[in-house]
Amino acid sequence: MIIGKPAPFVRAFVDVVDEAMRAQSPSHGLSAMPRTWLAFCVTAVLVTNSMCWARFERASLGTYALAAWSWMFRHSQMPWDELWVASVRVILRPEGIPSGSLVIDDTDNLRAQSAKALAHLYKLRDKASGGYLWGQRLVFLVLVTPTISLPVGVAFYQPAPERSAWEKKAKALKKQGVATPQRPPKPPAHPAYPTKQHLALRL
Repeated sequence: MIIGKPAPFVRAFVDVVDEAMRAQSPSHGLSAMPRTWLAFCVTAVLVTNSMCWARFERASLGTYALAAWSWMFRHSQMPWDELWVASVRVILRPEGIPSGSLVIDDTDNLRAQSAKALAHLYKLRDKASGGYLWGQRLVFLVLVTPTISLPVGVAFYQPAPERSAWEKKAKALKKQGVATPQRPPKPPAHPAYPTKQHLALRL
């Protein structure tokens, strides 16, 4: 399917979200260009069923280049947290849902072995085969209500390399019968690699 411009219902949704953001914090409204880019992105996600700049470029027949999609995402200074909160409020408002429960869920996003340039990639344990797969792990904050459940926050999880190396060595020593006091101590937490619990609290 070819994308010539954002779908009208998507543009209307983005405009309503922008109004909700301005009502919450007037300084965090979106100007015309970010609103158009965001509406085009949402339309492209619905059309291509993916989040891939290259597919977006192909679907738009080159109207928007891959580099332009990526540059806008990286440098537009979008208030992403406020945008997500406002989007959820706009979705829930017509349903009249006043409350819900926040839960944490994580999932593995498998990747091809050639995808080495993506962020937060590491070897994931595949329980089905007992081997390892290349991929990313996502931690979601999910709002659960009696009628709908939807993600309201997301973060990438990646274990610290020092911690992974320690676990591998500790497991080997345990298998050899080495007592706990004789094994290397657990390395301290690394601020650049927060645990799932810390990511959940941050979300």
